[in-house]
Amino acid sequence: MDNAIMSAASLHRTLPALPGQHSRPVSRSKTRLVRCSNERQVLFDRIAPVYDNLNDLLTVGQHRIWKRMAISWSGAKKGDNVLDVCCGTGDLAFLLSEKVGPTGKVVGLDFSKQQLLIASSRQHSQSKTCYENIKWIEGNAIDLPFPESSFDAVTIGYGLRNVVDRLKVLEEVCRVLKPGSKVSALDFNKSTNPFSTSFQEWMIDYVVVPAADIYGLANEYRYLKRSINEFLTGKELERLALNAGFCSAKHFETGGGLMGNLVAVRYGYIP
Repeated sequence: MDNAIMSAASLHRTLPALPGQHSRPVSRSKTRLVRCSNERQVLFDRIAPVYDNLNDLLTVGQHRIWKRMAISWSGAKKGDNVLDVCCGTGDLAFLLSEKVGPTGKVVGLDFSKQQLLIASSRQHSQSKTCYENIKWIEGNAIDLPFPESSFDAVTIGYGLRNVVDRLKVLEEVCRVLKPGSKVSALDFNKSTNPFSTSFQEWMIDYVVVPAADIYGLANEYRYLKRSINEFLTGKELERLALNAGFCSAKHFETGGGLMGNLVAVRYGYIP
């Protein structure tokens, strides 16, 4: 199963620059590799075995609807070359694979090897032909190991909130997107509505953490409240995307305001 997962360094050797593009030296990745929160990386490795079960339990399956909406907003279509950043156990990558079909290509990138191992295992246990177009990469979201203008669409599911440099991640995503293409980033919503905020905190304290405690992961899931408090509101995310180089950005609230989805378009639209 480890053979199905490629490191960022090995990817440099397998992805030559496209015509008119410049390949990026391996040394850059080596000097800036996953410096983001080792603590956060260990956390995601630890929750990996029960991550999918907990998502279904905690959202009563609703996360699957939100993820399909995120894929739809990405604009991915058949034959496209697409990227899922912070792919975790692969939910969005699998949905992208179905969207782009056997003629398309999907790359799922994450810094958690344990999550990638589960994603790879899920890929090989499924019989869908299109899933063969997915490649898993162990790498860093703030230093994407791809040439400029490589992808027709990018998704980020519950990852932007957990990186140490959100602006840099969005700049990197903007760089690897083709002109006129979009990023769709799904995450918890930091609402400006006091009622929504109170309800979200109540859900975490009295639903999420107790459910995680069944798996012995209560402490790991208590971080959610802090991470959401330290996250950005929808308007702040829109401004961040514009500062990162996107020409337009719109944040949509979903799940009754509990979730949010940022959609941003790279400059240089080509009809």
